Amino acid sequence: MSKIKLSKDFIRNTVKRALNEDLYPSGDITSSLVKNNKVIKVKLLSNQKAIVGGLLFAKHAFDLVDNKIKFKIKKKDGSNVKKGSLIATIEGNARNILIAERVALNFLSHISGIASKTNQFVKLAGKKCKICCTRKTIPNMRVIQKYAVKLGGGTNHRFNLSDEFLIKDNHVASSNIKNLVSLAIKNKKGRKITVEVDNLKQLNEILGLKFNTILFDNMSVKNLKVGVKIAKKYYETEASGNINFKTVRSVAKTGIDRISVGSITHSAAAIDFKLEI
Repeated sequence: MSKIKLSKDFIRNTVKRALNEDLYPSGDITSSLVKNNKVIKVKLLSNQKAIVGGLLFAKHAFDLVDNKIKFKIKKKDGSNVKKGSLIATIEGNARNILIAERVALNFLSHISGIASKTNQFVKLAGKKCKICCTRKTIPNMRVIQKYAVKLGGGTNHRFNLSDEFLIKDNHVASSNIKNLVSLAIKNKKGRKITVEVDNLKQLNEILGLKFNTILFDNMSVKNLKVGVKIAKKYYETEASGNINFKTVRSVAKTGIDRISVGSITHSAAAIDFKLEI
C-alpha cells in the first residue's frame, strides 16, 4: 500500500484550503466587530470519551490565522481521553482565536471520530484479527482518514486502485474468474492479488491458484467458518459486508485474518470538543 505521509507542508496546505473555504471572500465579518486586542487564554476540552487525533491540524489553523497565538498540546494524537480531558491550551488575540476555532475543531472532531470508531471495532475483534479501512472515503480526504484509522489501532487497506489487484463480483460478471486471476498473476509486478468470493462454490473454483488473499463478501458466519478453514492453508483471509458492532465479534471468531469495515471512514460520528475561557 502507498505510504501515508502527513508532512508539515501537507498539513499546513490542507488547513490553509480549509481556512480559505471558511473566510472567502470577506473574512469573518462577525469577529471583525471585535475591535480591541484583548488577549485570552482558553482550554480545549473533550466533551466525551474518545481517541483524540488531528491536533497538528488544529495547531496550524490557529498559527495560519495568527502566528502569535500559542497552542500548547496536552494530549498527543492517539491518546485515549475522557470527558472533560484537557487537550490543549490556547493563548492569544481573542478575535483571531474565534476566527480559527471552527476549522480547528472540525479537523479534531472528524479525525478523532474515525479513530474512536475504529478503536471500538478493534477491541471487539480481539488481538488475532485486524480491522482495516476501505476506499469508502470522502474525496480528497483519504490520506487524513486513513491516518485516523491507524490512530485507532486499525490497518489500512489499499490506498488506491493501483496499489493491488482486487478482483470483485462486478469484474467476474464480465469475465471468467480463473482467467482474471491468471492475468493478474502474469501482471502483478510485486503487487498483491486479492480475490473476492461470495459463496463456497467460487472459492473451490480458484483454490490452488497463486494469489495472496481471499475476500469473503457478505457470507453467513456459518459459511465463513467453512471457507476460512479451507482457504487458510493457502491464503490470507478477509471478510467484508454487513460488519457492525453487533456482528464483528462473531465474524472475528471464525478465524479470519482481517475484517474490512467501510463505516469507520464514511459514517464515523464526530467527537465533540469545546473551547472554554
